[in-house]
Amino acid sequence: MKEVLDVNLPDVGQPFSWAVRANGVIFTSAGPVRDDGSIDTGPIEDQARLTFQNLQKAMEAGGGTLADVAQVLIYMTDVKDMKVIDGIYREFFTAPYPSRSSAAVQLVVPGMKIELVAFGAPAAQ
Repeated sequence: MKEVLDVNLPDVGQPFSWAVRANGVIFTSAGPVRDDGSIDTGPIEDQARLTFQNLQKAMEAGGGTLADVAQVLIYMTDVKDMKVIDGIYREFFTAPYPSRSSAAVQLVVPGMKIELVAFGAPAAQ
């Protein structure tokens, strides 16, 4: 059975949930979405930081922390941003790091430079 987690982000009018728990695993997606539902389309540093903050919200909503994240899939619009993203990533994660994959893609919202998918399993509460 799956449970939708309340991550305190608004409905953006698309058919998805910000975070879902199933069989003890949290499945989440995150992007540079502000609390009011608007998308940050500014510098990659700001977008990446907000994206990881939103991931942190999702994990906390499920009773976990970023230390519980086992897999991160990062989508970016420009591979040249990888160095900046790595720097911000290190602000949120420490070794041992989650397994990770990164890819350059075209995102749906013009100006949006990063989106991610993550999976994690908090210890039993």
